[in-house]
Amino acid sequence: MSVNKVILVGNVGKNPEIRYVGQRPCATFSLATTERAYRAANGTDVPERTEWHNIVMWDRNAEIAERYVTKGTKLYIEGKLRTRDWQDFNAINRRTTEIYVDTFDILSRPSATSLPSQSS
Repeated sequence: MSVNKVILVGNVGKNPEIRYVGQRPCATFSLATTERAYRAANGTDVPERTEWHNIVMWDRNAEIAERYVTKGTKLYIEGKLRTRDWQDFNAINRRTTEIYVDTFDILSRPSATSLPSQSS
């Protein structure tokens, strides 16, 4: 038996980019998860550490993300790891790891004070 399951709670790093593959919507964006800084038992200070994750949502999840997810939104995500290989424009082989989302919940939206003001 094997399990490929990822659970993340973090903040969206950029607004989702939406594209269509045939009739299927696909949303991609980055998500930051941060481990707090702390002081180890021996007195050593361990700094804060942020990891960036590439998130991929399909179909209904992508439609919801397009409407309600923006930079700064806090999300709870459950999904699976997928690694894919590709070749860039310079024929260099690349590899990326992405989180394909099965389910997600919006935990909080960015506050109005953090959004740019609209002038009339």
